Amino acid sequence: MILGRLISSTRDIPEAVVVPRHVAIIMDGNGRWARKRLMPRVAGHKRGVETVREIVRACIDRGIEHLTLFAFSSENWRRPQDEVSFLMNLFLRALEIEIAKLHKNNIRFHAIGDLSRFDTPIRKLIADAEALTRDNSRLSLTVAANYGGRWDILQAVERMLQAHPEKRSDFTEEDLSPFLALADAPEPDLFIRTGGEERVSNFLLWQLAYTEFYFTKTLWPEFDTAALDRALESFRKRERRFGRTSEQLQAKE
Repeated sequence: MILGRLISSTRDIPEAVVVPRHVAIIMDGNGRWARKRLMPRVAGHKRGVETVREIVRACIDRGIEHLTLFAFSSENWRRPQDEVSFLMNLFLRALEIEIAKLHKNNIRFHAIGDLSRFDTPIRKLIADAEALTRDNSRLSLTVAANYGGRWDILQAVERMLQAHPEKRSDFTEEDLSPFLALADAPEPDLFIRTGGEERVSNFLLWQLAYTEFYFTKTLWPEFDTAALDRALESFRKRERRFGRTSEQLQAKE
């Protein structure tokens, strides 16, 4: 069962898993993929949507329960206006086309981020999609749109204090965690960034505290099932100690 409140923190020691329960991805390299082919950058974003479909199917086939994709950061508004406009229209069309398919395949859709900046049609489609797929349980697909990790922490503090003003001077991780954008999912086991950059770019700053990182030069439009399998194989080789020693893990085994 993938739904329900599954809060974890740096105080927790998650169960060791061979297949990550939760994979988070920064989908980088769309523009460079297009430029290599003498195409406009927006062609890369369009091709990237096809990659999303392939990776969603692959995650289901491999037993991954949660997939979080960084679609549009709070910093991406700084890009050229024509590219931002294209991305908004692409997001709108993708919601119109894909949500029915997600629902048919028992996939839950969720969007995180400051959605207030989006136009009304996009916000309505997001709300309708979340309502339609709320009870689906095959995969939980979260799209981070106008999202930033610092924003997430700040909004969580604000919401917590609104709900519990008595905690203004004394609160814990457990008090704050329920108000974070991904409060209903376990923290990511595996973080993937395509495109060759090796940074988190203000993505899930709280949630990635003990996540395994995997960076690849593969551009997002070329990140196929085989590329995902390479990332999963790398994850399987990691020793996840969560503050313990290797000897402690061996003794437990």
